[in-house]
Amino acid sequence: MLSPLRRIAGIVGIAVVATLGITACSAGSSDSSSSGGKSVVVDSSFDLKTADPNREYETTGSIVAKALYETLLTFKGDDVTKPIDGLASYEMNADNTVMTLTMADGHVFSDGTLVTVDDAVFSLQRVQGIKGNPSFLLEGITVAKTSDTTLTLTSATPNPALPYILPNPALSVVNKKVVEENGGTATDADGAEAYLNGASAGSGPYMLESFDVASQVVFTKNPKYTGDAPAYDRVVLRNVQGPTQKLNIQAGESQVALDLNPDQVAELGGSDVTVLSSPSRYMIFLLLNQDPSVSAITSNPDFLKAVKAGIDYNKIVDLAGDGSVQPGGFIPSLFVGAIDASDGNQHDVAAAKASLAASGYSGEDVTLNFPNDITVQGLSLQSVAESVQAQLKEVGINIVLAPAPVATELDAYRNGKETVGLWYWGPDFPDPSNYLAFTPGELVGLRAGWAAGADQTVTDLAAAAKAAVSTDERQSAYAALQKAQNASGPFVPLLQPAQNVVTSKSITAVSLNPVWTIDLAGIK
Repeated sequence: MLSPLRRIAGIVGIAVVATLGITACSAGSSDSSSSGGKSVVVDSSFDLKTADPNREYETTGSIVAKALYETLLTFKGDDVTKPIDGLASYEMNADNTVMTLTMADGHVFSDGTLVTVDDAVFSLQRVQGIKGNPSFLLEGITVAKTSDTTLTLTSATPNPALPYILPNPALSVVNKKVVEENGGTATDADGAEAYLNGASAGSGPYMLESFDVASQVVFTKNPKYTGDAPAYDRVVLRNVQGPTQKLNIQAGESQVALDLNPDQVAELGGSDVTVLSSPSRYMIFLLLNQDPSVSAITSNPDFLKAVKAGIDYNKIVDLAGDGSVQPGGFIPSLFVGAIDASDGNQHDVAAAKASLAASGYSGEDVTLNFPNDITVQGLSLQSVAESVQAQLKEVGINIVLAPAPVATELDAYRNGKETVGLWYWGPDFPDPSNYLAFTPGELVGLRAGWAAGADQTVTDLAAAAKAAVSTDERQSAYAALQKAQNASGPFVPLLQPAQNVVTSKSITAVSLNPVWTIDLAGIK
């Protein structure tokens, strides 16, 4: 899902499979409902527009689509480093320009009809033809049926990220016949959304009972599902804000809460609940503008070194709470290409003061801009900014905080006019190629005044990473890129904040993933 910053400014979660080792019981879960069977209630703060899988590209939309539909490829549990077979298996050609997908046998839609290659081709072409939010995932890709069991995805340029893109729930396979009968086409004239907001046309573990973008989505078990049957016959996904989620989980009115911030989690210390905290997919970072016309101070290489060494990264992580980590570079720890925190910037007061002296800085105020009306996994950017300000003060840098509403601050960020900026980045899909935007002349690089050609070493390493083919080659190439970026680049990766998931003791396992947040069928 596009994070607000990427969608607005040009940008999926906890990543664990947790087995809690408790025997499930009736307490805290509904053993019966108006539809009969065992049910579970999940509270989440909705970011939801549609139940049409080929149109959705929001966090809650992906949760819904994952429950109702299947994709050609998928991930196992929380591991997004290795795509696995879903409705199909795949092979890539030697230069990563052609993916051949072979449909698996036996998958059926909820109406009992077989899932075919025609359904797959139609679904992917529908994503492209609708031209909605997720259409960029298949930009430059030609989708073609090549036999009764195979289709190909062809790209004009090497695309090693493609296997990591296809598990996205927006690329779910729909029942072609049913969707076409209800106004569906693979063009922008498609009219099936209204139907799909009232009835599912998928092969996933659940079917749609009811759908309301403002209040709740209700799912019932799909009796035709060919995978492992879900533990719950009915799931109620409710739109509830964080403070109420905390009250509900304490009172036993819900069994899973997805959106509690660190303070709310801390307040649950004496409650009979289980808290799961793990690094999210988001990366919070500082940028220091490298355009001398914007700031002669921040564009000074020694001043940049002073800032990187002057920040106490452990304090930033502690501020964010359990499960948060310092990323080694701009690629989150969950993805191929990530490096250890030990390879990242390190707190060194003596080095910071030495670099500051070499820069010629003489105590001038330096403005730190950030949006003050958004949080990242419940963490306020204001608290991060205040911590950075205090830490840099200790080495002699005077930071002046300039918070503003995101709608106000975005223009300065987009146009590369911030002196120092505090922002966050969420991936479009779990692949390191997302982060090439942080290199000279690219989207976020330009927002930091880092023009094309500004750092040839980093530019060359970015090109090598983009061209790398195998997983091992990509890991090595992206690691080298980040280490060079840490040394000379204008970005300071600060934090991967935790996502906190709280469950009642009746829940023994939840299946979480940075792409679709939670697999409702994996709740046990």
